[in-house]
Order: sequence, then structure tokens, then C-alpha cells
Amino acid sequence: MYIAQAKRKENIAEYILYLWQLEDLLRALQFSPEAIWTQLVAPQAGDDPRRQNDLLMWYVDLGSLLREEGKTRSGHLDHTLHLIADLNDLHTELLKAPAGARYRALYARLQPELPRLRALIGKADLSDTELAFRVLYAAMLYRIKGDDAHRKAVTDSLELVSPVIGELARIFHLVEKGELDIWKEPDDEKDAPSC
Repeated sequence: MYIAQAKRKENIAEYILYLWQLEDLLRALQFSPEAIWTQLVAPQAGDDPRRQNDLLMWYVDLGSLLREEGKTRSGHLDHTLHLIADLNDLHTELLKAPAGARYRALYARLQPELPRLRALIGKADLSDTELAFRVLYAAMLYRIKGDDAHRKAVTDSLELVSPVIGELARIFHLVEKGELDIWKEPDDEKDAPSC
């Protein structure tokens, strides 16, 4: 809970990937409150009863959401999918907006790889943004599992995917904080790169 809150404030991409990891971890623990306590709560909460209770309730609530959404075996919480949809909306805007020049350059490098990645992930109907998240998550899972055959197929594209998602998350954070209007034309003097 505390880690998720910090990630949500700092980096939306890390937050989404962290929640996806927790979904799989809760499934592996079979949503058992006892297993959640020993594996997740006790190592984080120390002797603070309030913190222990908050963490346990948060993990149990996540498990309940997965059950309610019919995602006890696979799938991702609607909450994260809505966030990815918001990021994809921003992606679409950045392809046209004045503040998207750097993003467009990074995305142009990734774009030729998208058909191969879409075939590899096996879902043709994903937005480019969700596809990129799934590639990042798959690479993480393959690394954890030690599955070198599949990992190589995905990690070859990480040097293209990671910068795109990193830049998208950075811009999302600035827009969310009200520090960037992506449609405002850059001020030549103020926004010119320094030499």
C-alpha cells in the first residue's frame, strides 16, 4: 500500500507494473489472508499494529477486487486498465501536440517493432500503450522465471519500449500536476535547449 502510494505519486508506469505484480502475487498466495500476512504484511509492517492492519486490509481489498472483476486466474484490474487508457489518450495527443516532439521521436523508433511485439504477445486488439506495458511486464516475468528463450524475444525491444513508456509517464506526471500544457507552443528562448 505504502509502496503503491509512493509509486503512484512518482511514476504512473511503475505504479501500474507494481499493481500487476501484486495481482500475480495474490493469485500465487491463493488470496489466503494467512499467506498474505506472512508473505506481504509481516515483512513490511514490523511491530506497528495500525500499519499491519492497513496493509492486510489493502491486500485483501485488492484480492476482493480481483474476485469481483472475475480475474482470479488472470487479467488485470480495471483500475490499471483505465490508467493505461488515460496514458494512451495522452499518447494520441502527444503525436500531435507541440510538447510531444521528444515523445514522437522515441515512439518513431519503437513503431516498426509493434507488429512483431503484437504477434509475440498474441493480442491484436491492444492499444500501442497497453502493448508496451505488456511487453515490459512479460520481460519482468521471463527474467523472474529464468525463461531465456521467451525473454530474449521480448528484451530485444526493451531498449525501444522503456524510453517511450518512461517519457509518457514523465509527461503524464507533469500534466497531472498542472506543470505542463502539451498544447502550448514552446517559448523559443525559455524552452530552447542549453548548449
